[in-house]
Amino acid sequence: MTASSPSLLVRQQYATRAAFFVAGFTMSAWAPLIPFAKDRTGANEAMLGLLLLCLGLGSIIGMPMTGALVNRFGCRRVIISAGLMICAALPALGFVQSIPMLGIALLVFGAGMGIIDVAMNIQAVIVERASGRTMMSGFHGLFSVGGIAGSGGVIGLLWIGASPFVSILCVVTLALVLLGVIGPSLLPHASSDQPSQLFVWPRGKVLLIGVLCFILFLMEGAILDWSALVLTTRQGLEPSRAGLGYAVFAITMTIGRLTGDRTVSLLGSRTIMLAGGSIAMIGILVAVWSPDWPLSLFGFALVGIGAANIVPVLFSAIGHQTVMPSSLAVSAVTTLGYLGILIGPALIGPIAQISNLAIAFSGIAALLILVLLNSRIANR
Repeated sequence: MTASSPSLLVRQQYATRAAFFVAGFTMSAWAPLIPFAKDRTGANEAMLGLLLLCLGLGSIIGMPMTGALVNRFGCRRVIISAGLMICAALPALGFVQSIPMLGIALLVFGAGMGIIDVAMNIQAVIVERASGRTMMSGFHGLFSVGGIAGSGGVIGLLWIGASPFVSILCVVTLALVLLGVIGPSLLPHASSDQPSQLFVWPRGKVLLIGVLCFILFLMEGAILDWSALVLTTRQGLEPSRAGLGYAVFAITMTIGRLTGDRTVSLLGSRTIMLAGGSIAMIGILVAVWSPDWPLSLFGFALVGIGAANIVPVLFSAIGHQTVMPSSLAVSAVTTLGYLGILIGPALIGPIAQISNLAIAFSGIAALLILVLLNSRIANR
């Protein structure tokens, strides 16, 4: 197998896109099942919150070690193994009736998601570098498309009367088929450097990239968990429509990423960070300080447009740095970013309690200034 073969490189690119789709597809399929799992196990809201932490804990356990696993076994084996972990855990999420068993299933599910997240990004860095052109936004865009397909598909199956277990079996079947199809085209190797460490704390440029990803994922987590409350408490939108805030954010981010490769090639990585960070910062302020909900929705849409390609640009920068082996760098940065998703929503609550939601979100907008000040990091 030669890395210079054009046909092989094309197959690797399609396999990478499909891996991102599978990850988004399987992860989002769980969300519509949460109310059913709550009723089936008899968990109250506090217990459900603790159970959902098991998912995050599993991811945090899996992510840091993935770089070393990929270096030892290659991208293909790790991605397929993580996919099988996810497909084994998903059916349990659709039928287990005890709280301890649900917690174990979520822990395994989270670990699989964390491992596949890091491994597919390592493959994306290698494939993009081999292609010699910008591709990272498109890869991440397929994750978003998979997320829409997974949650939408399960919702549709439930709506026509399928049980949660049957719905999730459909998801698992499609995921297994896709993994079987793309398996031969996934990279059997990792980068040329083979570090022996299980995990290395990021340093230098990699640490800075990790901090910036932490901020961006913190912002995304805050919008996911708090945008509905912003719309209901500040703009008076009825609760049944409060999910529109995150919906417009997710839609514009998906569109931005699917068109992002061409945009990044045209404007350059640094401009993407400067312009995107500025647009996202303005969007947050418009979303939380505007008196009317349509303008607030416009603000959330701006955040999605602005932030869409910053994280892909930062992951591309990992492939061009020489401070750390790419596999360990991707593992460390992904872990830091995921910590942002976990910590962000938790920080918003206490700050909003002391002041209000608008001030709490304005603090996130202020953090985006760090993205603007460090835009040079994306230069190749």
